[in-house]
Amino acid sequence: MAAVVAEVPLVANGEFAVGMEFSSREAVIKAMKEYAIRRSVDYRVYESESLTFYAKCTQYEEGCDWLIRVSMISRKYCWVIRRYNGSHTCTKATISQDHSKLNSNTIAKAIKPLVDADCLLKKCNCINYTISYRKAWLAKQKSIEKIFEGWKASYEALPIWFEAMCHKEPSAIVHFETMQGIPRR
Repeated sequence: MAAVVAEVPLVANGEFAVGMEFSSREAVIKAMKEYAIRRSVDYRVYESESLTFYAKCTQYEEGCDWLIRVSMISRKYCWVIRRYNGSHTCTKATISQDHSKLNSNTIAKAIKPLVDADCLLKKCNCINYTISYRKAWLAKQKSIEKIFEGWKASYEALPIWFEAMCHKEPSAIVHFETMQGIPRR
């Protein structure tokens, strides 16, 4: 029987701890990204294998001794922190305005509720970083795709919407054409 482990465990002071358990490798990576973004610090992965994950602060050689080693424990069906040197001792000035761990997928998850409320969203101040236009655009597109189940599904639903519109307003006339076989680039 598998152990019941929270996807991303929480610690009162926001730090990791030796013995902390994660449900999956993805949960470990997600927790580390969120930690790095929240603390305005960064890390580099030194070992990423099927049963182990090992990372150090990008400033490790310059004096910050932050490192973490997480391993898969088969008998517990979870990933466990085996070594942790404690919080970063480097300064927050080491991170640029656009955090390296803040990718469009992470941003998309953060802005999805805002895009859900207003898909024409032009500006969002929900992230404490200045991100590139490209990252913001990609994140918005990914959020819209999640909300509307993808562009293909949205276009496939158009005939149903047209039918509903004609049912509601019998005098409405709908004419639409589709183009078959056009290759996508």
